[in-house]
Amino acid sequence: MSRIQATFEQLAKKRRKALIPFVTAGDPEPGMTVPLMHALVEAGADVIELGVPFSDPMADGPVIQRASDRALKHGVGLDRVLALVREFRAGNQATPVVLMGYANPIEAMGTGRFVNEAQQAGVDGVLVVDYPPEECQSFAGLVRSHGMDLIFLLAPTSSDARMAQVAKLASGYLYYVSLKGVTGAGHLDLAEVAEKIPRIRRQTTLPVGVGFGIRDAATARAVAQFADAVVIGSAIIQEMEAAPAGEQVLRAGRFMRGIREALDAT
Repeated sequence: MSRIQATFEQLAKKRRKALIPFVTAGDPEPGMTVPLMHALVEAGADVIELGVPFSDPMADGPVIQRASDRALKHGVGLDRVLALVREFRAGNQATPVVLMGYANPIEAMGTGRFVNEAQQAGVDGVLVVDYPPEECQSFAGLVRSHGMDLIFLLAPTSSDARMAQVAKLASGYLYYVSLKGVTGAGHLDLAEVAEKIPRIRRQTTLPVGVGFGIRDAATARAVAQFADAVVIGSAIIQEMEAAPAGEQVLRAGRFMRGIREALDAT
């Protein structure tokens, strides 16, 4: 059983919803990433999505693009991201870590080497935004053979057939993108989320997380009425951007603690 599956099963027994923050590795600077990850766990995070910096993050809005740009200026690439996961694992063996990013850095490293090194670093799951299910069956098998989960995005426009196709390859959880657009964009339509989640559940027994547009505790609590997990990224990065120098980790932890309290009140 993967750490991700075990985490969701434990949460289900306690009738709690998973809180999944997304942060970009190396932002605002590399030395802050591991302390930030620990602070998010202390504030109530159940799984951490760690973004791999990339120069052309097509699914990401301006907030996460800025985070990637800052990390890249510090020279943070996939090798450094894996080193940061290893450093985090030295102090935390329990919290699942999912690498979220794009195909280019993985293919530049080589998929075989990437999967081996990700496993050795302590990565639990991989979400590659631009790997469609019909083109990554061998990659999915490689990831699973190393005890990790391959997570896929589902969009508001995904048909039932597409959901079924994704569900055959996915493991860990499914990530429902609640907006027709990039991360942090637009207005979250809760009615559409409420309609879509049951359709996804008819295709899979995997937990369903919702992200792209959850900005505050009230929205997180509303989404948690329907979903198994709430994913928050852009709002955390904005909190850190607004924080005085040296207080970014403290500010992110405080923000996450408010989200955790809202979810636990669901």
